[in-house]
Amino acid sequence: MTSHEHLVNVIKNITPSYRYDGKEDIAAWQSRAKAKLEELLGLPLVAPEKDMFSAEASYERDGLTFTKFTFQSEEGYFVPCCLVKKTDLKGKAPLVICLQGHSSGMHISLGEPKFEKDANSIAGGRDFAVRAAKEGCVAVAIEQRYMGVMGNPDSPVPACCAGDNQAIPAILIGRTAIGERVWDISRTIDAVLTHFADEVDENRVVCLGNSGGGTATFYASCMDERIAVSVPSCAVCTYEASIIAMNHCPCNYIPYIRKYFDMGDLGGLIAPRKLVTVCGKDDPIFPLPGVKESMALIENAYKAYGKEENCSLVIGDGGHQFYPDEAWPLIHGYLEV
Repeated sequence: MTSHEHLVNVIKNITPSYRYDGKEDIAAWQSRAKAKLEELLGLPLVAPEKDMFSAEASYERDGLTFTKFTFQSEEGYFVPCCLVKKTDLKGKAPLVICLQGHSSGMHISLGEPKFEKDANSIAGGRDFAVRAAKEGCVAVAIEQRYMGVMGNPDSPVPACCAGDNQAIPAILIGRTAIGERVWDISRTIDAVLTHFADEVDENRVVCLGNSGGGTATFYASCMDERIAVSVPSCAVCTYEASIIAMNHCPCNYIPYIRKYFDMGDLGGLIAPRKLVTVCGKDDPIFPLPGVKESMALIENAYKAYGKEENCSLVIGDGGHQFYPDEAWPLIHGYLEV
């Protein structure tokens, strides 16, 4: 037996100590579980006194208006973003935070290929901001930490993996890459609700992403209750079936977390808000059996609230990609309730 095989066996024999057992009041469980997750993620970071918001000139394409902006999410760190909406959009619309996965940057969400393989990624349904805007929402794409211009600006490979591992030093000061991304997502919601208040509906905030972006979506939705509809894609799976079973980017790993939670346990923090979990039936790195096992745990929390109808699973007929045509009808349905 190899060292890794031994470790896998050790992990399999650990029942997460914060697993919801149905006996405790669900709201009380959520309160203490959220506090533990906050600790594990290395949150909170220190918010700056001013967000130093700065909007750049807008441009138009195919009936959509794109407005790039930056803001300060912690002292000295600025998050590049782009807001996308229909040029003729009137009144307040749902806000959709769009999170591309491990990729060459947020230009994927904007449908703007920059590197050789970007067009294939976009064709896989990952032009999230463009689709969300076409669906009548105000979309905001975020350049996540260690990706795109915040990682390797001149490379299609994110800096949190591929030998760079730029995110790993965060662990030395009690942070995690996922925690930093979650922090930026919440601060982006702050910035948009402040500076685009006339355009977005604060009660209809959606967070959506695929793969690494789905992971960030999931954890952000656990932590930020303003996210009314959570749409993690190709990310929700048991740790054993996914990030333990095979090689993944180091940014997926949160020290100690499997002692306390599996992903299905954490999903209970989203209840009773709306959850649309998206997966591909042939996804090799977030396998369907692990997805279904996680969903069974998540559904327990929704049952405790008597809100089973707020939790949905979309299984796409393919692999590791987003399935917008299947997901958007559910998103619209949840936004209208």
